[in-house]
Amino acid sequence: NQPNQAHKSRHFARRRNQTCRKPMEGAGEEKPHAVCLPFPAQGHITPMLSVANLLHAHGFHVTFVNSEYNHARLVRTRGAAVLAGSPGFRFATIPDGMPQPSGDVDDDVTQDIPSLCKSTLETCLGPFRRLLTELNDAASTGDHPVVTCIVSDLTMCFAMDAAKELDVPYVQLWTASTVSYLGFRYFRLLIDRGIVPLQGPQM
Repeated sequence: NQPNQAHKSRHFARRRNQTCRKPMEGAGEEKPHAVCLPFPAQGHITPMLSVANLLHAHGFHVTFVNSEYNHARLVRTRGAAVLAGSPGFRFATIPDGMPQPSGDVDDDVTQDIPSLCKSTLETCLGPFRRLLTELNDAASTGDHPVVTCIVSDLTMCFAMDAAKELDVPYVQLWTASTVSYLGFRYFRLLIDRGIVPLQGPQM
């Protein structure tokens, strides 16, 4: 039994070392390249940007993808320099599929969320796929590495299809609170147990 335990311990240690190895370990090893895709609303962009900065600090090349609408808002309010990025961190854009604001509509506000959800799901896969292709094609110049993983907002689920096409790992980021996640995770259980919807005096 003890030899088996020792074998399992060595096997676990090897797997742990492989999993925790730093991205830049080893001379001449190319940086991993993470493409980060938030849902185009402020409450989703900010936490994704935090994740992107953490990845960059740990040796990743990062491409952060904004919608063209939000990109234009940032340039107008904070100047083009804010989107200049830093070595190994760049910004890119894709269209969100929403109609362009007319002259009498304020184009510096969060867009209609239900319409934006529908539009991103129906129209953004094509532009996102083209962006990934452009990034990989341009990698041959040595300006940046090829795309090695995708981090997308949970609501931008079409990014999973793009990741599978490239055969790269993908991660989905939940940007809301832990409590809200638990609500979504267990709402079916609450319904099955008759806890919700609330009835009678609990209403």
